[in-house]
Amino acid sequence: MTHFRSKRLPRPGLGKALAAVIGLVAALSLGSVGQVEAAPVDRSPTTADRLTDRPHGFASLAGGTSGGAGGKVVTVTDPASLARYAAAEEPYVIRVSGALAVEPFGADIVVASDKTIVGVGDTGEIVHGELHLNPGTSNVIIRNLTIRDSAIAGNWDCKDTDFDGIQMDTVHHVWVDHNRFSNICDGQLDVRKDSEYVTVSYNRFENNNKTFGLGWTTDVKTQITIDHNWFAHTKQRNPSVDNAAYAHLYNNYLTAQVDPGDPVWTYGNWSRGRTRMVIENSYYRDVQHPYQADATAELVQRGSILRNTTGRHDEWGAAFDPRDFYDYRLDPAAAVPAVVKRFSGPQKQIGVTLRVPADYPTVQAAVDAVPDANAVPVTIAIAPGTYRAKVLIPATKPNIELLGTGHDRSDTVIVHDTPAEYGGSTGSATVRIAANDVTARNLTFSNDFDEAAVELKGEQALAMKTTGDRIVFEDTAFLGNQDTLMTDSPKLDVISRVYVRDSYIEGDVDFVYGRATTVVERSVIRALSRGSDSNNGYITAASTWTGNPYGFLITRSKIVSDAPEGTFHLGRPWHPGGEPAAVAQVVIRETALPAAVKAAPWTDMGGFSWKDARFAEYRNRGAGAAVTADRPQLSDTDARSYTVTDYLKGADGWAPHARR
Repeated sequence: MTHFRSKRLPRPGLGKALAAVIGLVAALSLGSVGQVEAAPVDRSPTTADRLTDRPHGFASLAGGTSGGAGGKVVTVTDPASLARYAAAEEPYVIRVSGALAVEPFGADIVVASDKTIVGVGDTGEIVHGELHLNPGTSNVIIRNLTIRDSAIAGNWDCKDTDFDGIQMDTVHHVWVDHNRFSNICDGQLDVRKDSEYVTVSYNRFENNNKTFGLGWTTDVKTQITIDHNWFAHTKQRNPSVDNAAYAHLYNNYLTAQVDPGDPVWTYGNWSRGRTRMVIENSYYRDVQHPYQADATAELVQRGSILRNTTGRHDEWGAAFDPRDFYDYRLDPAAAVPAVVKRFSGPQKQIGVTLRVPADYPTVQAAVDAVPDANAVPVTIAIAPGTYRAKVLIPATKPNIELLGTGHDRSDTVIVHDTPAEYGGSTGSATVRIAANDVTARNLTFSNDFDEAAVELKGEQALAMKTTGDRIVFEDTAFLGNQDTLMTDSPKLDVISRVYVRDSYIEGDVDFVYGRATTVVERSVIRALSRGSDSNNGYITAASTWTGNPYGFLITRSKIVSDAPEGTFHLGRPWHPGGEPAAVAQVVIRETALPAAVKAAPWTDMGGFSWKDARFAEYRNRGAGAAVTADRPQLSDTDARSYTVTDYLKGADGWAPHARR
C-alpha cells in the first residue's frame, strides 16, 4: 500500500465562543425595550453539589478529608472482610455491598485512619454493629450506608449498653454523609471529646432516643458542620452539642418527635456548655424545644421556619460567622423538607470516584486501583491537563468511567507518540480498552507520532484501541493520522459493541477501522489531506465477521475535509491476514459529505473487491453526496433495519443512546 505524508490540521474549535454566548443569554433576562436586567441568581446547591464525593464545611479545612483516596478499592460482602480492611494501616476505599450482620450483637468494627467506607448503591448496611474510631484516628469518610437495629427490645434508654451506630473519640477530619441511622440502642452518632474538623451532612436519623451527641469534654476545640440532615421519630440530641468551639447547623429538617410530652428530654438542637452555635435556614415542624442554649453558650439563629413548635426558642450571644471559615450555599428554608427528603440517606447515584492527579498520580495508577472483576461502576475523574502516557484498561477491570473534568474535551488530553512499527497496532495505541462496560466522556485521546520525522515501513499510530463490549465514548476527540480509532473484538467471531456520540475523529488512512460493531452518531469526522491530488486516504476499514450483520454505522454526523475535491474514499474492506470471513459492513446514512469524497468512494483492499463487501449509503447530503452505480443505497424499507438500535441492542438489549 502506498503511504503519503500527512499535513496535520489545526485542531478544530470546540464551541467555546458559542458556549459563552449561550451562558450569557441564560444569565440575562430582557426587561422593557432597550433594557437588560440581570436575572435572579439561584445560589442553592445543585444536584452535583449534593452528591459530590468531596466534603464541605469544616471537614474540608486544614488539609481536608480525602478518606482512602490513593488506596486500593475493595468490595466487601461480609463483616469479617469489612473489619479487616477498615482496621488496616494502609488507605482503602471500601465498598459495602448488601447487609452485613455484625457478630456478636453490638460489636465494634474499628475504623483506622485514611479510609473511605461507602455503600454500594443504596444496598450497603451495617446491622447491629458499630463503626468505631479510636482516639488519634483521622481522615475518614463514611457514606451511603444504612446503620441499623442494634437496639434491644424494651431497653429504650440503653443505660447499660453503649451500642452506637458510629462512635468517634478525639479524632479529626471525618465526614459522615448520606447515611441512614435507625433503631440504635444508644447514640446513632456520637462525636466525642475533642474531635475536630467534622462534617455531618445529608443523613437520616430516625426511630431513636439519643440520636446525635457531641462533646463530653471541658475543652472547647471541636469544629463541626451539620447540614441537610433529617431527624424524624427521634427524641433527644438532634443534636446536642457540648463545648464545641464552632457548631454550624443549616438546612436541617426536624419533625415528628417521639415522646413530645417529656418536658425536658424531648428537644431539637441544644447548644451546651460554652458552645458557639449558628443555625441557618432549618425547618422545624411539630417540635418541642426546637433550639435552646445554656446560659454559658451562644446561639445565633436566622432564617429558619417553625411550624407548630413549642417550648424554648433561645437566641443569645454573637457565636461566629461561618463564612469566616468556608463558603457555602443555603437552600431556602421553605425548600428544606422537599430537598432533605429527596437527597438525605443512601443514594443509588453515589459511587466511587478516583481523582487524577489529586489522589492518584496517573490515570494508569487509578485504573490499577480498581479491583479485578469489578461489578460496581468506578469513575476516574481526570483533571484538566495533558497526560503523556499510555493507558491500559485490562479485561479484568470492567465498569470504569474515564471522565475529564474540564469545561471542554480539549482541556484533558491523554497522548503518546508510539507508531505501530515499534509495537504493532496494539502496542502503538495510546489508550487500550480491553474491558467491558467502559465509558469515556469529555476527553481527548491522541497519538501525535510525527510521520514526517522518521522513515518507517508503516505509519499506523493508534490513539485508541478497544476490544471490550459495551464501550461508550461521549463528547470525546480522537486525534491521529493513520489508524486513529480501532474498535475491535477479542477474536473474529466475538461481537463487541462501541457507541461514539457527540465526538470528533480525525485521520487520513483507515482511521476508523476494526471488526467491532460500531456506531458513530452526531459526530464530526475530519478527513485530513495528505497533499495528494488523487488519493488522500480512506475513512473506514471495517473487518466485520461474516456472521455479524452489523459493522460500522455513521449516522446523523458530518464529514469534513480540506483535501482536494474527489480525493478521499469512504472506505475499503480490510481482511486481516487475508481472512475471507472478515467481510466489511459499513452504512453511512443521513450524514453530510464534503466535496473531497470521490465519486466512486469505495475501493478494493489487499486483493479483495469492495463489491463483495457490505457497503451502503442512505440519504446523505452535501457536495460529496450522490447516487450512482458505484454507490449502493439502502431502500427505505432496508433502512429500517440499519438503525442505532439495531446495531447496538444485541441479545442483552443494550441501548446507551436511549439514556438521554
